[in-house]
Amino acid sequence: MERLIYLVTLALWLGMIMLAPATALAHTEGGVPGGFASGFAHPILGWDHVIAMVAVGLWGAFLGVPSLWLLPIVFPLVMAFGAGLGLLGVPLPAIETGIAASGIVLGLLILLAARFPLWLAIAVVGAFAIFHGYAHGTELPDAANPFAYVVGFVIATGLLHLIGIGFGFLTHWPAGVYAVRAVGALIAVFGVGFLIGFA
Repeated sequence: MERLIYLVTLALWLGMIMLAPATALAHTEGGVPGGFASGFAHPILGWDHVIAMVAVGLWGAFLGVPSLWLLPIVFPLVMAFGAGLGLLGVPLPAIETGIAASGIVLGLLILLAARFPLWLAIAVVGAFAIFHGYAHGTELPDAANPFAYVVGFVIATGLLHLIGIGFGFLTHWPAGVYAVRAVGALIAVFGVGFLIGFA
């Protein structure tokens, strides 16, 4: 069963790479998003989004059931709320800092094998989801098809969570726990890079 999960995860990752357009969109400074393809590409081609969304699935898998399924459900739901704030123009300071901090904090939680109570894990994931959603929401007014754009970024977010969950299944083996924690360290390092502007 685990082998099947790994193959599906690999197929999802390769499929996302092939479906993504050739140019990346940077949050509010990027090009004008057009529809499904732009929404789908935004999380995949923005490494600051990728590391956080994979980390959510990875940490959920590390924590086990029910976090395994609840964290990847909570993130896009709260992200939609954050997108609404961005769409309405509600001021939210330090968006890019919050997005970078999500990679740092989630990466460190994985590295340290932090086992939070479910309510606290949901609160942490939800808080960071607001920043990621806000970044998407600020682009919606310029989208040629806002609905298709939202569908695209929600699907891509879900696929990135699944990749994290798939890799997180390595925790069933002692060596796999170390591999997952090492990926957490790498995610935190990337987050620091985004925070200081070098990534």
